[in-house]
Amino acid sequence: MRKYLAEGVGTMFLVLLACGSAVLAGPAIGVLGIGLCFGLVLICLCYCIGNISGCHVNPAVSLAVWLSGRMSGKECVGYVISQLIGAAVGGAFLYLLYKSGDGYNFGGITGENSLATNVLQPGATSGMALITEALLTFFFVMIVLGATDAKVGAGKFAGLAIGIGLGLVNIVGIPVDNCSVNPARSFGPAVFSPGAFGDFWIMVVGPCIGAIVAVLCWKAVSGYINKQAVEG
Repeated sequence: MRKYLAEGVGTMFLVLLACGSAVLAGPAIGVLGIGLCFGLVLICLCYCIGNISGCHVNPAVSLAVWLSGRMSGKECVGYVISQLIGAAVGGAFLYLLYKSGDGYNFGGITGENSLATNVLQPGATSGMALITEALLTFFFVMIVLGATDAKVGAGKFAGLAIGIGLGLVNIVGIPVDNCSVNPARSFGPAVFSPGAFGDFWIMVVGPCIGAIVAVLCWKAVSGYINKQAVEG
């Protein structure tokens, strides 16, 4: 239960603080600032709950970890449920702040009554967003798998690499669809801004495809690395 609680609380803070940076401070910090905030929040969470649950706080990461054989299917389902609940709670807190700030200069709000939700930005198409989500998740999950690999991982620096990776993909992806690479991050704000559910399928399909490709790629790469180590 401690793992599930950690995942729920961690995902709640990811939505509240990272998405909150867009909603509460978007005009002041811009895309670079929002991307940095996503990365910094995840770095903090990695070193806070990493030793408890691994700090997935992302169904795509949990899917990849399960496919990699590092956790059971039952545990993966528990993680995803906890992440979705935590994201909804984070979205609720963000919605509360949004509704209580009458006259406040909110930023990062796309569409009517939207809380930094993942929706297509002007000029972006569904196909463009789907490819972007798949590729950015591929990159991000590869970092997670590599940094946390027991044989070739980054050790104590894993959380730093993972957080920087999330920040980078957000800087690239925000102009397309506010960047998801995390179905839970998309789900939480969308619960309180139902109009965002029209594009929600992209934020599920894209990251899942990216996670699967990342697992296949990492297995091929890490297998080669381990083979070289044995031969050396």
